[in-house]
Amino acid sequence: MKNRIASPLFARAGSPRWLARRPSLRWLLGFAVAAAALVFFAVLPGRAQEAFIEGVHYTALRETQPVQTGEQIEVVELFWYRCPHCFRLEPYIARWKRNKPANAELVELPAILNDNWAFGARIYYTLEALGLAEQLHSAVFNAIHRARRPLNTREQFADWAAENGADRDAVLAAFDSFAVESKMRFAGLMSRKYRITGVPAIVVDGKYRTSVQLAGSHERLLEVINHLVDKAAKERG
Repeated sequence: MKNRIASPLFARAGSPRWLARRPSLRWLLGFAVAAAALVFFAVLPGRAQEAFIEGVHYTALRETQPVQTGEQIEVVELFWYRCPHCFRLEPYIARWKRNKPANAELVELPAILNDNWAFGARIYYTLEALGLAEQLHSAVFNAIHRARRPLNTREQFADWAAENGADRDAVLAAFDSFAVESKMRFAGLMSRKYRITGVPAIVVDGKYRTSVQLAGSHERLLEVINHLVDKAAKERG
């Protein structure tokens, strides 16, 4: 009797004997594994896109709000300088800003949910009016939460700003200016329209609201923001 030529479908050394005796079954099993792998990789992109779920990781606003960034996708961060959660989020937002999608633009918005929050908003808009927000925004957080600096009056804030390179008289003049008052009215209005109940909160393209709590972590929040930027861009067409 001629020696049989070993078939590649037959079991190699170490395979179970029942598979070695049943090449057709082995072939079917191999085919099933390959088919399952193809199905898995075929649906993987879709699974990645659906990783963040509306109502779980973010919510849709009842009414879409206007944006200030033109063709760029607006990413609004609502914050309060005295909020420890906002302080902890700040370095993550700063990192996101350095690596953000090219079609996104960050807008800082000091939330005003009650009268006590108004002073912090006035600090931010004073810095913005003087062209110092980019330079000193994070420094205000550090002054309050690390240095325990009591920035509770316009004079205390002006002194601190002067120590950090600002003109003290210019700070005092801007602090009570019409431009700052107008920005504060806008911040109060948008805080209500975004229907936030706490901070930090993120609103993307005037449509979607998310937070660290909804996302699950600081790192995850950055992923949700990028997901919503992509989603909003596609919806704009």
